[in-house]
Amino acid sequence: MKRATIEAIVADLREGCTPVLAAEDFPAFSEEATAGDPHIGPETLTAIAATLTEADIPTFERALAAMDEGDLAWLGFKVVYDGPAAVGNVDNEVTKKYGEAGSADGEPLVFFCNDAKEIVASRPLSPRDVFQAKDVTRGPSMHNDQFDGLTWASEPLFGKVRVWLLGASDAAVEVAALADHVGFHVVAVDYDPAFLNEERFPTAERIMLHGGNFDELANMPARPEDYVCVLTRGHMFDPESCIWALQNGVAYVGMMGCVGKNSTVHDLVVNAGISEADWDRVKRPIGLKFGAKTPAELAIAIVAELVDVRYRQRYSEAARAKHEASLGRE
Repeated sequence: MKRATIEAIVADLREGCTPVLAAEDFPAFSEEATAGDPHIGPETLTAIAATLTEADIPTFERALAAMDEGDLAWLGFKVVYDGPAAVGNVDNEVTKKYGEAGSADGEPLVFFCNDAKEIVASRPLSPRDVFQAKDVTRGPSMHNDQFDGLTWASEPLFGKVRVWLLGASDAAVEVAALADHVGFHVVAVDYDPAFLNEERFPTAERIMLHGGNFDELANMPARPEDYVCVLTRGHMFDPESCIWALQNGVAYVGMMGCVGKNSTVHDLVVNAGISEADWDRVKRPIGLKFGAKTPAELAIAIVAELVDVRYRQRYSEAARAKHEASLGRE
């Protein structure tokens, strides 16, 4: 989410103008994201924009403050496609929790919600609306279509975690698709266009190295919050990849391979000046432990681990314990 987009919305509302909400800025409403959903699409943004007034300014101002604070926060959208059904559809025997109150009203709403479950909106929400509004924090939203007449969408106010895939192997192809699907910014790196191309990595940022090796990797900066997956073809450039990741101090680095190969990489990495303590930061083998063998299965194990690492970094131990308890996994 770009700060300038929200600032423009606030400026328009202060002037009494209808702001422009575009799918480019709110990709949850894009044709790709909403394909097959009869109740939401790019045109929904136009309808929502027409309902915004000066009363919505505090919602967007709170979003700007969250961006300044680096808060885990979202702009949420209540999308109503059948007002009477949204208001009249109350809890059933399974979801009986919020009494006989349906949605607060049959009108769309833009709201702010952060991980502390603070909600800012221009109108009061019913208990059931609050339940669904808070679910934007599980992003992109949960229980979207649990009740008739309305659905929900959200846009995060924070950036995606960047995942470097070093090597355009078959496993990397599968990891790229799955990691993109669960909200990572994927960067695929290799030197061979036969393997690193749009057909194999359609959703990833692609960086083509030159010289038939990974030497140019040394000139590329990574951020401390980045994740690195070492997946080079034939493991030929695993040592260079591990050295680069560790020298850049990334948040997570994992490497695929067996015990024997990892021992060889260890010697090459340590001989290049990397300490044993830093080497121990390399997760090896990469991915959660279960019976994964094929590239697609390995991708599930790897991306599941990336999701878990992201979860543990973003949420405190107390917050994680509360979440696990709510799921009955104490």
